This record gives sequence, structure tokens and C-alpha cells, in this order.
Amino acid sequence: MGDEKRIILMDAPAVERALDRMAREIVERNQGTEDLVVLGIRRRGVELAERIRAKLEEDEGVRIPSGALDITLYRDDLMEVGPRPVVGESNLPLEGVDDRCVVVVDDVLFTGRTSRAAMNELMDWGRPARILLCVLVDRGGRELPIQPDIVGRVVSVLPSQQVEVLVPEEDGRLAVELVTRSEEAR
Repeated sequence: MGDEKRIILMDAPAVERALDRMAREIVERNQGTEDLVVLGIRRRGVELAERIRAKLEEDEGVRIPSGALDITLYRDDLMEVGPRPVVGESNLPLEGVDDRCVVVVDDVLFTGRTSRAAMNELMDWGRPARILLCVLVDRGGRELPIQPDIVGRVVSVLPSQQVEVLVPEEDGRLAVELVTRSEEAR
């Protein structure tokens, strides 16, 4: 088994600054917080969405409906995942998504396939007035014509490298790392 090299792209304070800026941009693009819903894509997008929601509520003094999208059954590679994929639960706010500005939050945007699956899942729940795609890291390498509306940081990485977002709820700390694996590890 080979080695892997990790480089910190964003430490916890840098991630928090990016999330603060992203929350402000959401309010600007929506011209306030009216009819706003924040949904995270499972797994780490949910934790990032919760941080953004909390910042919005603190800054704007209003309650923001939020929830989570599980895209497992909407993946275009479901057959490759295996015969028994682990399906999580989508939780949408009681207020619903119809005629609302829905902010879909994910950790890393790469090919665009996860975002496409999230939009398909969302449309099964209703018809939003608008969807804003909000990602902490855009690493490029799109396979579908999907672009984020709000981005924490854009990075250029090799196709063989991975960008990993770490959140305390899953990983014990908040950071973004670039992971390069040696040939033997692949």
C-alpha cells in the first residue's frame, strides 16, 4: 500500500470566513431572507448547510427553514454502487420548497453529477421559484454543464487528486485538504 500526501487548502478559520461570505452572498442574491430554504446534500453538505443557516439566522434575526437531500437513488452510477446501496433520508422543511428560493449546499463540486442528482431529487418534492447551488470548493473538471452560483473557494487540481472537506460532525475537525495518493495506493 502506498502513501498519501495531504496539503491543507483551508484551515478552520478560512472555512468559517468562506461560509460567512457565502451566507452574505445568499442574502444579496435573494434580496433578503424571504422565502429562503437551505438544503444540504448528504453527507458533508448537510453540516455546511447547517453552519450557513445558523449564520443567516444570527445575522438576519429570522428563522430559516432547512433540511437535507439524499441523492443515492438519483445517482446515474447506481448500478456501479452495488445491489444494495445505503439510502439515507431526505428531510425537507414543513414549509416545503414550492415557490421558494432553495439554496442547495454541497462540499465539493467536481463533475456536476451530484448536483444534477440533487436537483432531480428536489424536483420530486416540489417546484422552487429558484435554486442556488452553493459549494464550499469548486475543483473544476465538469462532465455536465452545471456551474455553482456561490463558491467558497476555487482550486485547480489534477484529475488524480482529491479535495476533501472535513467537518467536526464526521471527521472531528473543520478543514479542506488536497489529497494526492502515490501510484501504489491507487
